[in-house]
Amino acid sequence: MLYAILCYDCEDVIGSWTKEEEDATMARLEAVRQELAAEGKLGPVARLLPTTAAATLRKGKEPFVIDGPFAETKEQLLGFYVVKCASLEEALEVARRLARANSLAVGSYEVRPVGMFDAGGRLA
Repeated sequence: MLYAILCYDCEDVIGSWTKEEEDATMARLEAVRQELAAEGKLGPVARLLPTTAAATLRKGKEPFVIDGPFAETKEQLLGFYVVKCASLEEALEVARRLARANSLAVGSYEVRPVGMFDAGGRLA
């Protein structure tokens, strides 16, 4: 089964990292990504740009657009991994590996089964 591992954290915390902290964290996460790829578990991975670059379309009879995401939360969705795992427990272990690699962060990883997946075309 596929699982989405949604990466939440406080953009202000991540944005305050030094270049050295950022580079070291990304290197540790890249090592986990390479391990998952070698294990045949890795699907799409994305790091999202800051919420200041986002817009939200609010649904309704007359949809409207607002700047940025609209959520009453201190943490923002910063990115995601899609992984192939046999069980929720196995997907949680992947999230634990990511958490150990990203030890400077204080946020959370939401692990959610994927009900439908369409890889789509190549964008790049």
